[in-house]
Amino acid sequence: MISLDTHTPLPALQDFLESNKWLNPNEKISAVSKPGEGNMNVVLRVKSNQRSFILKQSRPYVQKYQQIEAPLDRIEVEYKFYKAIQGAAIADHIPAILAFDQENYLIQMEDLGQCEDMTFCYGERRISLPALEKLVGISEIIHNAVNVENFPENRILRQLNHQHIFVLPFMEDNGFQLNDIQEGLQELSLPYKKDAAIKTVVNKLGDMYLSKGNVLIHGDYYPGSWMQLENEVYIIDPEFSFIGFREFDLGVMTAHLLMATMDDSSLATVMELYKGEASNSLVSQVAGIEIMRRLIGLAQLPLQRTIEEKDYLLHLARKMILV
Repeated sequence: MISLDTHTPLPALQDFLESNKWLNPNEKISAVSKPGEGNMNVVLRVKSNQRSFILKQSRPYVQKYQQIEAPLDRIEVEYKFYKAIQGAAIADHIPAILAFDQENYLIQMEDLGQCEDMTFCYGERRISLPALEKLVGISEIIHNAVNVENFPENRILRQLNHQHIFVLPFMEDNGFQLNDIQEGLQELSLPYKKDAAIKTVVNKLGDMYLSKGNVLIHGDYYPGSWMQLENEVYIIDPEFSFIGFREFDLGVMTAHLLMATMDDSSLATVMELYKGEASNSLVSQVAGIEIMRRLIGLAQLPLQRTIEEKDYLLHLARKMILV
């Protein structure tokens, strides 16, 4: 397996891409850069004398947390996700896949341009209604995908995610130093980690997450996977996708909408916009768990909130879990 990154010499990259037949006639690579800070994978923007495109490659670990092992074949899951949802209704909201190299765990895809991920919504404390309507509509299209009979189980990555969503945040002694993130956060977290009623629901939903469902889901449907360029919205990074339950995507979306806006009507808004059949209580429970794991787990967000605001969010999350 060849490993590509920003330090790969341009002649070596040129030779590799030519041998893969991924370049046009007379196309010459001129620059390589990072389009953003990826969490899971190595992502490169490649510029040539003709165009710009993206290369995305998985490693046997999480790129941002390299001490955490992760399955190499997650890039194949991403490739198959994009192939499963091809169609006119979603073509304007996903990058086009140009090529896939299974041996080198590498995808070549369209460069969407100078997009920014929508984590800016945490600072702005808002998401525009047109953007939210598009995001909910995109989730519906994903959930209605039909060519998914042989979609990968994605079991290993799901088990890794399960630990960080449903297990570690709710352990009293999990090695996370929450007061290093924000003074007082460790003390704030303890009542929720000791709450038997919360743990009963969390364990039940954790088992559901690991079970086979009936619809294709994105699996990580939050602002870091949403891109915006002017008035258009795109979704990326579906390596956590699998055949699951639609309420997982909807709950994660609701949680981040709520954390961004601090508006407790976020659940009602998402459920009103979503035209498919979904359980309100299940979406609520997933959202509550997602809020807790983002506030008191390892996967922290660029979320600047006072300890009082986090107290409010955790209290609200408990109510949503025990709905």
